[in-house]
Amino acid sequence: MGLGNPGEEYSDTRHNLGFKVAEEMARRHGVTFRSSSKWKARTAKVPDLGDGLLLAQPMTFMNLSGWAVRDIAAFHKLPVSDVLIVVDDADLPLGRLRIRAKGSAGGHNGLKSIIHELGTDAFPRLRIGVGRQAGALKSHVLGRFSDEEQSEIDASVKRAADAAELFATEDIVTVMNRFNPAPPVNDDQA
Repeated sequence: MGLGNPGEEYSDTRHNLGFKVAEEMARRHGVTFRSSSKWKARTAKVPDLGDGLLLAQPMTFMNLSGWAVRDIAAFHKLPVSDVLIVVDDADLPLGRLRIRAKGSAGGHNGLKSIIHELGTDAFPRLRIGVGRQAGALKSHVLGRFSDEEQSEIDASVKRAADAAELFATEDIVTVMNRFNPAPPVNDDQA
C-alpha cells in the first residue's frame, strides 16, 4: 500500500511518494485504480504478480491511513507480514531506500496510524528518503521536489516499485539484501 494524501494540491509532494510507487506499479502492469468507499481507498489488482497483488492508495489522508490498511487487510484476510507499506522518510537522504520487516513509526504519522489500527508494528515497510531541510518538517514533506531533485526521485520511485514487485514474489530478507545497500555511484557523476 502506497501512502499519501488525496487531492490535486498534494499530488507531487514529498509526502505522496507511496502513491507514486503504487502508480508506477499499476502503469507497469497495465491496471487501473478504482475508488472503493468500502475501504476509503483506491485499489488495483495485479493478478499476474506472485499469487496476485492488490495495490492500494488510502484516501483518508496520511494521518488516518491505518483505517484503510486495517479494513483492506481484514477483508482479504491478509497477515500483516504480507502488507507492504510504502512511505516517504525525511530522515533518509534523498532517494535512498530502506526496507524493514517491522519497526517503530519513526515519527511518521501514517505509520503511527497503521500501528495503532493494526495493533502491531510487525508489518513490512519500504521508506523512500526525501531528505530534511531547515524549517518546519510539515512544510518540507508537503512541498514539491526541486528540478534538481526530480530526476533522482523519479529513479527512486522506479527502484521502489522494483522492490515492491520483488516483495510480491520473494521473502523480505531477499528484498532487504537487494535494495537496502546504497545504489552504486555512477563514475560519470562522481
